[in-house]
Amino acid sequence: MQLWHDCLQRLEAEYPQEDVLTWLKPLQAEQLEQGLVLYAPNGFVRDEVAERFLPRIRELAAHYGPPHEVRLDIGAPRRTQTATPAPARTRVEASSDAEPFDGNVDTHYTFENFVEGRSNQLARAAAFAAAQKPGDRGHNPLLLYGGTGLGKTHLMHAAGNEIRRLNPAARVLYLRSNTFYDSFFRALTEKTTDQFKRQFKKIDALLIDDIQFFAGKDRTQEEFFHTFNALFESRQQIIMTCDRYPREVDGLEPRLKSRLGWGLSVAIDPPDFETRAQIVLSKARERGAVIPDEVAQLIAKKMRSNVRELEGAINKLTAQAGLLGRPVTLEFAQETLRDLWRAQQQAISISNIQKAVADYYGLLLKEMLGKKRTRSLARPRQMAMALSKELTEHSLPEIGAAFDGRDHTTVLHACRQIQKLMESDAKLHEDWEKLIRKLSE
Repeated sequence: MQLWHDCLQRLEAEYPQEDVLTWLKPLQAEQLEQGLVLYAPNGFVRDEVAERFLPRIRELAAHYGPPHEVRLDIGAPRRTQTATPAPARTRVEASSDAEPFDGNVDTHYTFENFVEGRSNQLARAAAFAAAQKPGDRGHNPLLLYGGTGLGKTHLMHAAGNEIRRLNPAARVLYLRSNTFYDSFFRALTEKTTDQFKRQFKKIDALLIDDIQFFAGKDRTQEEFFHTFNALFESRQQIIMTCDRYPREVDGLEPRLKSRLGWGLSVAIDPPDFETRAQIVLSKARERGAVIPDEVAQLIAKKMRSNVRELEGAINKLTAQAGLLGRPVTLEFAQETLRDLWRAQQQAISISNIQKAVADYYGLLLKEMLGKKRTRSLARPRQMAMALSKELTEHSLPEIGAAFDGRDHTTVLHACRQIQKLMESDAKLHEDWEKLIRKLSE
């Protein structure tokens, strides 16, 4: 409808594209007598839109038309719910003599053993919603993106397993992007491309991992583009992962980037302290190991990057404890994991943070560290100080010394200023999240 179309165009000009694609594009609009209703695909999207965007949406709705009440709901417009549904694609029915379908979905990964936290809450909700109603336009395609080891593949497999739990006859296919690439070129060589294409017509959901691998591979991108279109039009669920937002991937064709933005794109950020501690305890339980809470908290404090590194620490700790016949205590953990922590501290240093921030904002390092207080230099400098406090063990005086001998009160002011600004400045918050992901890779 025209009113929502006009509002959305203005919102696209005011907010980062990532926010628009994640929160606003999934909304569906309906004009009722009492006003404008915007439908979110799930409660997490509704709550985020209500908190961050609804006041501005109401302002724009009043600007572009007569005063309208604007409210949020979950679901779809009534016209969509009551309309005659399009003919559904015939699903494969289970039968005693049906050939079993091996879709490469790892049954170990479920929603139950996924540790949920603030950094991945929306991604989990989106994956679960896609599994409950595969093919629904509100979350099809679903793209999960973020750094290595943050749980994207876990959620993808969990969605596949949930689809099969709800419909045992469902054919869910998991592929890594390089497997798609290898299979496609084998089909070209063996002149079996028709057979390659037919396999995708028989499935109910496609899970494809690490789509950044397609960058620079033009023929593979073209084939995936056509495969994507066919699946989308047939309302087959598509779930993809990428190591960054697709528009940031050099070498992906514009039309493919456009297709990837059709559905719901959700970022997964590095886990916060509480989530890291819960992950340590959960992974230890899976291994039948007992780790005290204080040890889990110590590991969570020292290791900030991703789940795989946390698992590596748990493996080393439990293996050493088993070999030596010693209980896992705080002292034993500090002794056993000292080398891992030293490597972690070297990987995320103040100098690395300074360089990453300068590169991100297109500045010379000496400019950012210098005495000039223009906003174009002061804000990145404050960002680098705040990140140094967040990601390293250095004290405020040590951080200040690394920034051309500044006082610890300057560092404290920078940390408070960045924290305050992130609550109101969406662009600054986006910069913070991107830099955290970059430095934690």
